[in-house]
Amino acid sequence: MCPETCRSAVVAVIALLMTACAAPPPAAAPQSKTLVVLVPDAGGKVGAVSVKTAQGETVIDSAYASATATGSATPVVGSSNPAQVQQTFGETLKARPQPPVSYTLNFLEGRDEYTPESRRVFETVLQELSRRPAADIAVIGHTDRVGVVEYNDRLSLQRAERVRADFLKRGVPERSISVAGRGEREPLVGTADEMPEPRNRRVEINIR
Repeated sequence: MCPETCRSAVVAVIALLMTACAAPPPAAAPQSKTLVVLVPDAGGKVGAVSVKTAQGETVIDSAYASATATGSATPVVGSSNPAQVQQTFGETLKARPQPPVSYTLNFLEGRDEYTPESRRVFETVLQELSRRPAADIAVIGHTDRVGVVEYNDRLSLQRAERVRADFLKRGVPERSISVAGRGEREPLVGTADEMPEPRNRRVEINIR
């Protein structure tokens, strides 16, 4: 017959086993959930996105189509609308960098002076810059093939420097502007040597 201390130990073990059996099962780990919505670009163009998990793949290719992936399950296709996108992703959308844009200013032959039309384009560029307080601006000068190469190298840089100077006069930060001259090496319109071409007498402004 078991001594009293032995019986106490057995009872204690049984009590521990009963407690372990009575404990609730551990909670299941929450499954990750991913929502993807296809939003058109500023011009209304829509591409396609493939959303893939361990168990399957879904492609969405229409404006505001969505795919929801829960855990490793195959993504489920759905739809959204601009108001819902703004409500869900508004802060993220505001933080997106704006897409790069480019402008061309044309110049009078042999000079660093804008054509009348390009004076108006310059004002449009300034309006764009006012919406981009941290823009990087690349200003690249070009010439046509009239004149010797060395002269056109100097003239192309002179045109780019003219644009930079005009930006500075209008309050654009100097640190955001880079300039370069390409001379006659990168014509917009191919011509024979010494052939004047107004479209090649230009400065390209790339903003990002």
